[in-house]
Amino acid sequence: MPLLPRRNLLAHSLALATTLTALNSFAAPVKGGDLVYLEQQAHTNLYPPAGGFYPNGGILNQITDKLTWQNPQTLEVEPWIAESWSSNPDKTEYTFKIRPGVTFSDGSPLDAAAVAKNFDTYGLGNKALRLPVSEVINNYDHSEVIDPLTVKFYFKKPSPGFLQGTATIGSGLVSVKTLNRSFDELGDARNIIGSGPFVVKSEVLGREVNLAARKDYLWGPKNSPQQGPANLDSIKILVTPEDSVRIGALLAGQADFIRQIQAYDEKQASDQQFPVYAAPTRGVNDGIALRPDNPLVSDIRVRQALLHGTNAQQVVDTLFSPNYPVATSIVATTAAGYVDLRDRLKYDPDLANKLLDEAGWKKGSNGLREKEGRTLNLTIYESLPQPQNKEVLQLVAQQWKPLGVGLTIRSGDAGSHAIDTVDPQKNARQCD
Repeated sequence: MPLLPRRNLLAHSLALATTLTALNSFAAPVKGGDLVYLEQQAHTNLYPPAGGFYPNGGILNQITDKLTWQNPQTLEVEPWIAESWSSNPDKTEYTFKIRPGVTFSDGSPLDAAAVAKNFDTYGLGNKALRLPVSEVINNYDHSEVIDPLTVKFYFKKPSPGFLQGTATIGSGLVSVKTLNRSFDELGDARNIIGSGPFVVKSEVLGREVNLAARKDYLWGPKNSPQQGPANLDSIKILVTPEDSVRIGALLAGQADFIRQIQAYDEKQASDQQFPVYAAPTRGVNDGIALRPDNPLVSDIRVRQALLHGTNAQQVVDTLFSPNYPVATSIVATTAAGYVDLRDRLKYDPDLANKLLDEAGWKKGSNGLREKEGRTLNLTIYESLPQPQNKEVLQLVAQQWKPLGVGLTIRSGDAGSHAIDTVDPQKNARQCD
């Protein structure tokens, strides 16, 4: 059940055009300088398919390029490292022409062979090195290097989404040497060799990552007005978990740019003329996903009841700002294939109670519904990357309680979360 669009709220104090985010519209770009950027969480792994986690993607976007670039205004896929491409009618074969002269930061060429190695790894994984398959590549079969600057990809079934997949964070291009490392080794930012406008200069694991601009960078997205090196000289990424410390540092001039501004801090940032950038993702909205193979929610009427028993508007009005509109679909309005489903996502507690009654769940003495010796009490983990997620889930739990449905919120470690995610007896998970 979608609740609200995922937002990546950032504020900055310097009008510096960087590849960190598209914030170059506030003033003319400034050449030179060092950006101090406060990140809410430390990165976990920089294997590009792990880039969907904000702290991972924030680094990968600086040190890698992609085959293509998706224009955020038009959503059209445009050339970047690939100068051009073609596909057969049923989308089982794609051919890309690679831009000449591109190199990784270690001097090795970003040619057709390197591109083939990247997508063979992302499409098939590497069990020996524990490198998983990318979630944005489906039905992948193999690659073929046609010539030094031409590569062809083959798929077992039609894969119309592959072209857009080449533009995502999870498809950043890294050197062959990088792809020969194990997954664990790619947790160290210094082991990532990309072709992007920045390189990793140093790292204090879990605390700090320092990036330096590549002076020989000459291959931005084809339609970007800037093809040369980044305007900044360097970026210092400091892990700062405390919300109050991040916003305080920004307001005091000790930081230039921060990520994850809580809704209640937006006004004081705006009042001091700090631009706040609230970019919607082009993917899945923030929501709660239920496991239909679990007996508690296997009946579709139960899942429908929970959807109609969730008041997303109240969540937004209570905890967020206008930068967080109520979701109108599973995917963001800016995502390819978006369909407006607001009429099917309406809050209707009377309908929710009716559906639960029809599914055979009756309220017990403790107020929770019961059926065949089971209690309708679901479990979910807090999702730390999402703003005020614990408070969101607590409010949802309050909304479900009058329906006779319990919601237990856990803040367990990442290991427990990962194990429970693959267990069908665990009922709900955060969709983030």
